[in-house]
This record gives sequence, structure tokens and C-alpha cells, in this order.
Amino acid sequence: MSTDYDRIAREYQASKLQPWRTHVERHTLLELLGDVRGLSTLDLACGEGYYTRLLRKLCAQPVVGVDLSRGMIELAEAQEAAQPLGIAYHAGDARAVDLGPSRDLVFAAYLLNYSEDYDQLLAMCEAIARNLKPGGRFVTVNNQPNDPPSNFETGRAYGYSKRLEAGRSESLREGDPIVWSFHLPEGSIEVTNYYLTEATVECALRAAGLQNIRWHLPRVSPTGLQEFGESHWRPLLACPPIAFLECHR
Repeated sequence: MSTDYDRIAREYQASKLQPWRTHVERHTLLELLGDVRGLSTLDLACGEGYYTRLLRKLCAQPVVGVDLSRGMIELAEAQEAAQPLGIAYHAGDARAVDLGPSRDLVFAAYLLNYSEDYDQLLAMCEAIARNLKPGGRFVTVNNQPNDPPSNFETGRAYGYSKRLEAGRSESLREGDPIVWSFHLPEGSIEVTNYYLTEATVECALRAAGLQNIRWHLPRVSPTGLQEFGESHWRPLLACPPIAFLECHR
């Protein structure tokens, strides 16, 4: 993973509060998750624990968060110390996590899109399957594979934009880096994802033993519609920057 999250941990934490992430990303994920009460849960690529805490507040139990960035885990642990919820956090590579097949739910907000090729993606999917009980569910949001470069600037109205790395053609190829910019009041930060097709993602999930793969379109929360109006969200929904999916072991 090429992004140094230790350096931008606090800024990336602030980006989670952009209205589109609250009213579209979080809202859609919560609808997709449904009732998580009593579900043993693993949050991979948990960052500073935004969704980890939310899962715990929704009564998932126990909840464990894992992230590669030590800086992100330090932020998560600081919030756990300030408001204890009983969450365990660990710094480490998601591909190496092995808690045994003990989890009802594995959750990941932006994990698979850090794979630069099929082998890295497969290792992530194998880790997901390895930690799920038979019948357990994986729920995730990632970069939208079908978002064309011609649409990358549309997000500026919402506080983000995408671009291809310099020298890349406008025709996306497997493994191409896609740079997200989050435009915050204190300045912009950049995060690099990698382009992989839906077919490649599904192939890796199935090879790891995951099945019943279903993709979901984003939806806007009632509060978001009331606050900003339907027309505000129309460009984002017409060509979404992110994709949601679920599957089972």
C-alpha cells in the first residue's frame, strides 16, 4: 500500500465527516449491514475506528479492529481510552489476520481496492474467509470499478476528486493507481487505490471460498435528501464513485 496513513491519520479521520460519506457511504453500509446485535465482528482496514465504534454501538460483540497504519490504530486506541466500548485494536496486515473461523461478520471500508494485482487481492479474500464462521458474512465498500476517468472531477461538488497518476492513459487497466483527493478546510490529502474489475474481485472472492456475491448501489439518507435536496445528489448517484458488496462463506 503506497499511501502513508501515519502521516495523514488525523486528516483522513476528518474526511469521514464529509456529508457525502455520512449520507451516502455510511447510510448505505448501515442498510446493508442490517441488525448486527450479538454478532462477533472483525473490522479490517479499520483506520481510526470510525466504523468499528459504530458497529459496537449497534451492539455487535465482540468487535476487533485491525489496520496496517500504527498512526491510525493510535487514534483508535485514544478514542477507546476516552470512551471505552470494549473494542480490541491491533496494528497489522489484513492479509495475515488469523483469529480462526470465529466471526459472524467481517467488515471492511476500503480494503480490497488497496490490492495492486490479483495475488494481493486473493490474499485479502483468503484472510476474510479464514476469519469467518461457515455461513458468516462479508460486507464492504470500495472504489467503484465502473467509475470512468471522465467522471473523476464530478466529485468536487462533494469534497473529493479522483485522478490517474501522471503518464497513465485514460483507458483503465488492471492495477492502475487511482489517486483520491479529499478537499478539506485545512487543505487536501491524497490516497491511492488500484483499479481492479468487478470480474477480478468476484473471481478472487470465489477462489477464497466466498459465495452469494451481491453488488449494491448507493442510496442517500432521508436526512441527506432533506438537507441538500434530491438534485444535489443526482450526479453522484448517476455514476457512483464507490461500490458496495456482500457475500458469505
